[in-house]
Amino acid sequence: MYPHDPLASDPPAIAAHAHAMRRHVVRMVGALGQGYVQQGLGAADIFATLFFGELRLRADDPRWPDRDRFLLSTAHNSALFHAALAERGLIDAQRLDSYGVDGSELEVNVSQRLGPLVEATCGSLGQGVSVGLGMALAGRRRHAPYRVYVVLGDGEMQEGQVWEAALAAGSRQASNLCVIVDMNWMQVEGHTDRVLRLGPVSAKWESFGWRAIEVDGHDIAALQRAFEAARRETTKPTVIVAETLVGKGVGFLEGQFGHNMKLSRADADRALAELEIIGVAA
Repeated sequence: MYPHDPLASDPPAIAAHAHAMRRHVVRMVGALGQGYVQQGLGAADIFATLFFGELRLRADDPRWPDRDRFLLSTAHNSALFHAALAERGLIDAQRLDSYGVDGSELEVNVSQRLGPLVEATCGSLGQGVSVGLGMALAGRRRHAPYRVYVVLGDGEMQEGQVWEAALAAGSRQASNLCVIVDMNWMQVEGHTDRVLRLGPVSAKWESFGWRAIEVDGHDIAALQRAFEAARRETTKPTVIVAETLVGKGVGFLEGQFGHNMKLSRADADRALAELEIIGVAA
């Protein structure tokens, strides 16, 4: 049995971490004036559930051999990734102030320059599932207890490499591999279905030999149940299709499509004020 030891199992506690991550994201992108704020706000509940309720990691030993492997295939969603590391205590929160600054290890596209906390640089979209599958198969061969998690953007599913890896993973029954699709319906050119229709998403993955689970990407309890089901699956890799709302948590940003959105200091302050009110109410 997979030795699962999450930091938290209480959805409200995990939600509080997601809220803190959203504040970090707004501050980081606001300081630059432009960035991937919409994706970061939208996927915060997924990342909080992963980093506080699912991933087995050690803050004192980032190279721990039995750690779960996490791959951010959508490497541009770096503000949220770095915010999650800081909130989890894997990096000093003060380092977030250097995000996107020339020479900083906290780059706008997540890079292995940050060190062992980044399992692979996946700046070219579509690569994460392939790398994750390799890690999953290596772990199985060594009888290692770790699992591999890949966050994939919905627009990434337009990349052929994703489906080559999906076919191989299903064929090899890589049950220690879990892909989470951040289904926010947004890519550079706008709404994904106006670029290239994606559906039916779950049926596609299932036809490649995967177990597919659809969830509300903002329902932490549902995400936890999906991850538990993935851990219990012994014959197939699992894909969790998590539908999210871009800009979640900030009223004037919710649903606004902006892949690399401009965010002025004034708008960042306005967003932080709104998040502060939500935090107090919670």
